[in-house]
Amino acid sequence: MIEQSLVLATLSEALKTGGEFAEVFVEDRQSSTAVLDDGKVEELVSGRTRGAGVRVVVGDTTGFAHTSNLTAEGLTRAARAAAASARGSSGITKVVGLTEVQATPPQQVKVLPETVAKVMKVELLKTADNAARATGAAVTQVSACYADGRRRILVANSDGLLASDDQVRTRFAVSCVALGDTGMQTGYESVGRPIGFELFDEYEVDALARTAANRALTKLAAQPAPSGSMPVVIGPGGGGVLFHEACGHGLEADLVAKQASVFRNRVGEQVAHPEVTLIDDGTMAREWGAYAIDDEGRPAQRNVLIENGVLTDYMWDLLRARKEGRESSGNGRRQNYQHLPMVRMTNTYLSNGTENPADIIAATDRGVYVAHLGGGQVNTATGDFVFGMNEAYLIENGQITAPIREGNLIGNGPEVLAGIEALGNDFAMGSPGTCGKDGQGVPVGDGTPTLRVASMTIGGTAA
Repeated sequence: MIEQSLVLATLSEALKTGGEFAEVFVEDRQSSTAVLDDGKVEELVSGRTRGAGVRVVVGDTTGFAHTSNLTAEGLTRAARAAAASARGSSGITKVVGLTEVQATPPQQVKVLPETVAKVMKVELLKTADNAARATGAAVTQVSACYADGRRRILVANSDGLLASDDQVRTRFAVSCVALGDTGMQTGYESVGRPIGFELFDEYEVDALARTAANRALTKLAAQPAPSGSMPVVIGPGGGGVLFHEACGHGLEADLVAKQASVFRNRVGEQVAHPEVTLIDDGTMAREWGAYAIDDEGRPAQRNVLIENGVLTDYMWDLLRARKEGRESSGNGRRQNYQHLPMVRMTNTYLSNGTENPADIIAATDRGVYVAHLGGGQVNTATGDFVFGMNEAYLIENGQITAPIREGNLIGNGPEVLAGIEALGNDFAMGSPGTCGKDGQGVPVGDGTPTLRVASMTIGGTAA
């Protein structure tokens, strides 16, 4: 991407005024997006950005500057600006020697998306549109989106680290609207993998489209969601976002340090049912949040956060780990070269249980079965959350019965962890997602097996 000599010179410049730690992050990103809405291609965009971010640390102060000018002059200016922001003033020259860190990519890319003609990407959209509309006349609107990206990064720092990664991701999504007596109802389905265009050798876009359309059609016959506290069964994969938001964020070391986490000072405590194990794993091949190295050059890792109900550790980035005298957990991530890294999740999931999913449902006399959760809000300091239910059904006499709509799932993360009373053996990861935090978005995955929570609050509209 850039010469190693230029990286070394930039680090030396960043350390000249007394910096204790310096880092250079270089990124070359290219992307392609195609959107079809109501039978028309509304968007067909490709782009490329290149740049570098320079970070300098003095004590508890961090200086940061970024530039799209990757010449020696541009990087020198960025290094001086970052050093000035960190307020160093020693005038000491430090010499840095770089040792390359080798990290194995979680998967091999077979077909780089930039080598595929745009017309082939548009044809995928048209196929999805036709398939969705063929499911029924009640489907009145269809939107399909294809997106791919390639992100090459290089990270070097004054500890002598030099590491690089080449990250490719491909994604396809379909959204449908069905119109009936209950008004407009929506359905959505998506797939995404950190692989190339070979994604479409494995997944048929017409099948994805039919799934999205049928979800919208099913909700036309749905009844309003009930209100009150009752058992909730969450299906495989579909509820992973709940644990990502309501529990995962509270286990990020920066929020813990800011006293904005309900899990602060609880390492070693029983915080969940003894069968619950919560893991964050950036090494999961083919999952959306996977990578070879994080954005601080640390190889991705599998981190057990809660084991058999006991809180074992938090997720760490480089600077917070250094302050505690430990190693980073490989969770230092940033949206792009214009941002500082922070502690972020990768692929976060509850591991498999032992029970038959059918038995879990059969043992539930009355409750709600949630197949897919939607967006929501969470207070990491308290663990309180509210999530929309995109696809949910009543459970009556041990059977899944009528679909329901217009309902929210309301609860508290630690209380849900403690209230899990059954875990199925059908673990699955959910749809690809983008996690937002402090204005930055990064790709993440999440998953669960089928599970039952003893009691949660359903915020429905049924009388």
